[in-house]
Amino acid sequence: MNWANNAEAFERDIARTAEVINAADAVFVGAGAGLSTAAGFAYTGERFERYFADFHARYGFTDMYSGGFYPYATSEELWAFWSRYVMVNRYDLGANPLYVQLCKLLEGRDYFVLTTNVDHQFQLAGFDKRRLFYTQGDYGLFQCSEPCCAETFDNEAQVRAMCEQQRDLRIPSELIPRCPHCDREMTMNLRADNKFVQDEGWYAAQARYADFVRRHAGMRAVYLELGVGYNTPVIIKYPFWRAVLENSRATYVCANYGEAVAPREIEGRSICINADLAKTIDALSAALGR
Repeated sequence: MNWANNAEAFERDIARTAEVINAADAVFVGAGAGLSTAAGFAYTGERFERYFADFHARYGFTDMYSGGFYPYATSEELWAFWSRYVMVNRYDLGANPLYVQLCKLLEGRDYFVLTTNVDHQFQLAGFDKRRLFYTQGDYGLFQCSEPCCAETFDNEAQVRAMCEQQRDLRIPSELIPRCPHCDREMTMNLRADNKFVQDEGWYAAQARYADFVRRHAGMRAVYLELGVGYNTPVIIKYPFWRAVLENSRATYVCANYGEAVAPREIEGRSICINADLAKTIDALSAALGR
């Protein structure tokens, strides 16, 4: 492998990306799980063992994601896991430097963020929440498990109480969260099946994004895709490809280590950066003078 050529290609792609962003009327940011992974929020390995070694020892799963789908025998055990999961991935986190850097990179630009991430990092980093569309939910929200209503409920106080009072990997039964309307047990507001609640706030964000798309139709646009894989490509990746195909003034930028690709139909207006996202955002910030 010619590492010198790889370095040259990276520098060239960063320079091209900075050029199209500076010339753009709008920047569409599509952010996937790879962005939070690059920020250090791993759900496996050392970070999992640091927070969930006791769950690993008792139940055998080896990553946080699997823990969310484990068939716990009781709701008390289920919520012991989920309350700790939410604490370490939502409430115990401050603004991550990588997200802050991305926010500064976009400062003063007309942008909108479409994301499948649910860890609230964009708002913690200072992004304008009216320019954010969280399509898959939020760790900070509960919903009715039925659901009996199109409402979500802030969960911080309940989550903190469950974490503080859990013993032997169980929470007290009286802390099991229940819907205030029907008294059914609540669940996380995360898209897993057709019971996911799209509440008033979800539809308002969707409408703002649709309006942003409408207002910038045919204009110089950059579709900046960061860490988006193929788990749910219909949410960000495929719509970005289609938008660039339909707008000859648009550029697609795919930054994703190991999965930086573009379809043949738009490859002439695509920049694929196959490098670590933290390195990419750092280099792009420098190129943009941020």
